[in-house]
Amino acid sequence: MIGVIADDVTGATDVAVAFRRTGMRCGVYFGTPAPSAVDVGLDVVVIALKSRTIAADDAVAQSLGAAHTLRALGAQQLYFKYCSTFDSTENGNIGPVLDALVELVQTDVVVTTPASPEHGRTTFNGYLFVNSVLLSESSMRNHPLTPMRDSALTRLMDAQAEGGSAVVGHDVVTRGPAAIRREVEAARGRKRYLFPDAATDADLLVIAQAVRGEPLVAGAAGLAGAIGRARGAAPTSRTREDSAPKGRAAVLAGSCSRRTLEQIDQVLRAERPAHRLNALQSDDPEYLAQEALDWYDALPPGPAPLIYSSLPPQLLHEVQEKLGVERSAQILEAAIGRVAEGLRDRGVTRFVAAGGETSGSVVAALGIRGGIVGVEAARGVPWIHTDQDLDVLLKSGNFGDPDLLLSASEGSA
Repeated sequence: MIGVIADDVTGATDVAVAFRRTGMRCGVYFGTPAPSAVDVGLDVVVIALKSRTIAADDAVAQSLGAAHTLRALGAQQLYFKYCSTFDSTENGNIGPVLDALVELVQTDVVVTTPASPEHGRTTFNGYLFVNSVLLSESSMRNHPLTPMRDSALTRLMDAQAEGGSAVVGHDVVTRGPAAIRREVEAARGRKRYLFPDAATDADLLVIAQAVRGEPLVAGAAGLAGAIGRARGAAPTSRTREDSAPKGRAAVLAGSCSRRTLEQIDQVLRAERPAHRLNALQSDDPEYLAQEALDWYDALPPGPAPLIYSSLPPQLLHEVQEKLGVERSAQILEAAIGRVAEGLRDRGVTRFVAAGGETSGSVVAALGIRGGIVGVEAARGVPWIHTDQDLDVLLKSGNFGDPDLLLSASEGSA
C-alpha cells in the first residue's frame, strides 16, 4: 500500500485520482483518521491536510501524525504531495515537512519533482515552467498567499530545507532508471533532495521506475500517476465508484483563479440561479449564510444553483484592502461552510466545490471524514463517495474546462 500525505484538500483528490487511473483503488481521508476507519481494501490511502500555508511547526506536526498512521496501516512507501507550482514561502512548508519525514523514515536522499506535463507543469535544467512560461513569470508570481518569484527549484528548496538539493539533468533521465539510481547513490551524504528534469509523461515514468523501492518520494500528481503505471496496476471491475452520482446538487465557489471565474461566467451565461456572498455588505458569516439560504429557499424547482464569493482581481483587491486578506478569507470561508450545512439540511446530496480553501470549508462543515475516489468529472477532478450518502466534487481553482461547474451539477436542485 502507498500512503500519501497531501498538503491541501484539492491536491489530495488530484493525487488520488492519478493513482486511480492506473487501476489502484484509492481512498481520501480529510485529516488523519483512526486506523480502524480506513478501508482495508485500498491500494492507496491519501490523507488530506490543510497544511500548505499554516505555521511550519504545525504543518510538520500534522504531517508526522499522518505519516505515523499510514505506516501503522502498512504503507511501504510514503508520498508527500505538494502543488505542481511548488506553492510555498521561504519558510516552508514543503522543506520543513520533508525534512521531518526524512528523519522519520531514516532515508538520506529524496527524489522529488513538481512536474505534471498534462497540466502544463514541466521542469528543465532545474527550472519549473507553467504552460511553457517560467514559474516566476506566470500568474503565480502574484499569488496572494504564496507568491512565486523564483523558478529555480534548488534555490526554492534550499531556502526552506536542510541538506541541500541538486538537479538530475534531462540527459540522465533519458538514459533510464538505472542512470537516475546512480545519481541517487552518488548524492548520499552530499545532497538530500534531487530534482530530476521531466518534460513529458515518459520522463515521469522513468523517474517512477527509479524510485520504486524508495521509502519516501515527493511531488505533484504527475509523478504519483507514473508510480501507479510503473507498478503495472490493472483496471478494476466496474463498481458504483465508476458512475457519476445523482441527487440534488449545488455549486459552491470561492476560488478567484482565472479558470474558476470563467466557469462561473458560464453558469451565469446559462442563466442558472446564482447568489454572491458579499463580505463588504456584511462581515458576519452567519448573516451572509442565512441570506444565501433564504434566497435558496425562495427558488422554484429547477437546475442546480451557484452560491459563490469568487471575484475578479480588481474587486478582490478592494475587498482585501478594506477587510484585510486574512479577515476577508475567514469571513467567506465560514459563510460557505454554513451554507453547505444548510443545503445538506435541505436535501442537497451532491456538492460541487471550487477552490482549495472552499473545498476544505465544505468538507469540514459537512463533517466528511473521507470517502472512495470515483469517476472524474474533469481531468484531476474526481467525485468522492462518502459514507454519509453525500457525494462531493472538490475542484482546484485552475482545474477543469470552462463548462465544468455546469456539467458536474446537471440535474435538479
